[in-house]
Parts: sequence; C-alpha cells; structure tokens
Amino acid sequence: MGNLTDHVIIVTGASRGIGAATAVALASEGAKLCLSARSAASCSDTLEQIKNTGGEAFAASCDVSDYEQIEKMVAETLDRFGRLDALINNAGMIDPIGPLEKSDPADWARNISVNLIGVYHGIRAVLPHFTEQKKGVIVNVSSGAAHNPLEGWSAYCSGKAGVYMLTRATALEAEASGVRVYGFGPGVVDTEMQVLIRASGINPVSQLPRENLATAEQPAKAIAWLCGDEASDLAGQELSIRDEALRKRVGLPL
Repeated sequence: MGNLTDHVIIVTGASRGIGAATAVALASEGAKLCLSARSAASCSDTLEQIKNTGGEAFAASCDVSDYEQIEKMVAETLDRFGRLDALINNAGMIDPIGPLEKSDPADWARNISVNLIGVYHGIRAVLPHFTEQKKGVIVNVSSGAAHNPLEGWSAYCSGKAGVYMLTRATALEAEASGVRVYGFGPGVVDTEMQVLIRASGINPVSQLPRENLATAEQPAKAIAWLCGDEASDLAGQELSIRDEALRKRVGLPL
C-alpha cells in the first residue's frame, strides 16, 4: 500500500509525457485516477499500464479551455469514486513558437486559454469541493519560462507567468480552508513538447542535446510526493526540481 492509498486524483494532460508518468507514479502510491486529455482514447496506453499493475483509473475527454467540460469531468470523478483529493494541472502547449510580430492572434490566445485559463478552470471547478471538505491538494505544473523570458515563446512565457501568480493567489485564499497549493517546475524533460522546441531552432532551449534532458519519471515522482502529507510544509510555494533540498526529500538523485 502506498502513501496515497484510496486518494482520488485528477491529472490533466495525462495522455503522454509528464502527465502520463505522473499518473503512473500516483497509481503506484495507491491513488485512484481520472486521466484527462482532449481525447480520452489518447490515454489508453497510460490506462492500460495502470490497470496492469492493479491500479484503478478511468479516462475522460476534456478540453481544459472549456469550463463546462472541466465541470463535467470533476462531477464524473466524484460520481465514480465518491471523493476527490487532488488536482494536477498539467495540460499545456508550447505553440505558437516564433517572433511576436509575426504571431497569429488566434494561436497566441489559444495558448493562453490552455496554459493559463485552463489552470484557472481546474482550480475553479475543484476548489469549492476542497473548501467544503477542508482539505485538498492542487499542483500547478510551472516552468522556468514563468520567470525568464525566451525568444519566440511570448505566449508560453506569459501564460506560465500567469500560472505562477495564480498559484500564489489561490494559496493565499485557500490556505485557511486546509487546501494546499503548489507550483512545480519540472525542468527540461524529454517529451513531445521538446521535439517541437528542437525543431524550431529558436532560443537556447532548442539547442539542448536530447541526452541532456531529464526523463518524465523524475518530475512525476516529485509531483506524487507533493500530494502526500510529507510536503505540507511547502504549501503555497513555487518549487523547482532543480532544488537540491527538494530532490533529497523526494528521493531523486542529486
């Protein structure tokens, strides 16, 4: 039995990359899961991996930029499992990559609607439930781009900077209700997003050799750890996987 036995957790963007690895890590700790992606079918591999190891999960189609879809997903999770303990706001996108002056306004706005407004939607949908039960965990997957501008990433940097402030604002309001909120920067991870970044050839991140990128299992382990009680003293903070003290507590290599 793991540290999260019988906890019920929603993971957005769970079809691949950090989201899929996080879902697997949470299931290994005993959590029951809602795997969310724009297409539930895209979560089939993650779902199979969890079920093959004795875990319990279901997949839900959900575009996080649509609040009604988020509400429906939360309601379905509660109907299936009878409780909800945590939300991992992981869904995100990097496009559009390119000079601001050449950007398409609709594409730029779509990035913000997913990376920032989608996080707000998730928080808004679960927070009344968490407040009523006087406990709950929200982990917003952040990025170094929230704090450091990068050429060609105006939408992504702006959205992640907004998530940083949204994390702090939510923590300020929710702390008295026993709700723990974290921002978590996973570092540069070998995901499909990094394939798009390397293909762009824009800014130093695109030049990083693939062999220097971390595996998704490292941030996944940290996110799962944040859902447990051992992380309670860090609530309200923006955390980074590069922090050696955090890595030591999580059990990651230094």
